Amino acid sequence: MIGRLILTIATILWAQAALGHEVRPGYLEITRPSSEHYHLLWKQPAVGPMAARLTPRLANGWLDRPPTSQSLRDGYRLAAWDVASSNPTALRGQSITIDGLADGLGGPLADVLVHVDVGDDQKLETILRPDRPRVILDFATRSGLAPLAYLRLGIEHILTGFDHLCFVLGLLLLVGFRRRLLTAITAFTVAHSITLAATALGVVHVDPPLVEAMVAMSILFLAAELVRVRQGSPGLTSSYPWLIAFAFGLLHGFAFAGALADVGLPRDAIPLSLFLFNLGVETGQLVFVGAAWVATWIAARAVRALPSVAAGLARAIPPYAIGSLAAFWLWERLTPIFA
Repeated sequence: MIGRLILTIATILWAQAALGHEVRPGYLEITRPSSEHYHLLWKQPAVGPMAARLTPRLANGWLDRPPTSQSLRDGYRLAAWDVASSNPTALRGQSITIDGLADGLGGPLADVLVHVDVGDDQKLETILRPDRPRVILDFATRSGLAPLAYLRLGIEHILTGFDHLCFVLGLLLLVGFRRRLLTAITAFTVAHSITLAATALGVVHVDPPLVEAMVAMSILFLAAELVRVRQGSPGLTSSYPWLIAFAFGLLHGFAFAGALADVGLPRDAIPLSLFLFNLGVETGQLVFVGAAWVATWIAARAVRALPSVAAGLARAIPPYAIGSLAAFWLWERLTPIFA
């Protein structure tokens, strides 16, 4: 039974290795830069050359045409359409549908943010989900994005960000479920809240690929510290875990901001979205800590039933598994930077 449990955990870990990045929402934007044409932008989440299998549709057929331009950048595949039309009400009553969303082709937690602003009080912001993949552009009744949508985005971001969860798990293993854990988690929270706010508000600008690589490096460093502690050579990290939590929390905050900024949220929604998104991240983090506590308690009881040699090997699995994944992510993220 113990062997099956370890095998199952290992399979899950390595299945997620290629998904080190969190699930990010798609984004569809429709604007009217001039009285003579409309501009449509579709941002489709992608991991390397692979993109989520989602296709936006507009009832009037504008999105069925070949795009004016296409590119792949910062974890997204972008497509843009420029449509000539002098009709100011061309979108009234039209429907937007995301093909593949209801079928789960974008992933179980996939969302698509829709932002329409074509002037003359014709503005709409909403989120399409697998259970609601279609919206009618009724500008008279829809005024904006529901506040709780940002909260959900934050929760999904942390719970599907396997690299961020690995760092939190590493902290739990290093500190244990003691009073020092509260200090470390608080330091991590304060740090990533600072850089999340600074980046989302445009005070600080960072290079997303480099930040993602440094996040992987922080996890690798923490895994190495866990191994040192097991070998009886604790360092500064184990003595002052809040210090490493705060330092690397700053890095993770830059990465969190990427999920909020990359979707292209309108500037006037950033203050509210920033607060609720961060609250969602903290909520998801607390859920993970609680689940980790239960899992650790169960695993500790199971390990005690093993022979001493097998128990030692079982305790060595988490730091080496975390370190192996972090090394893979670091290599994966540094390769395109140097290429």
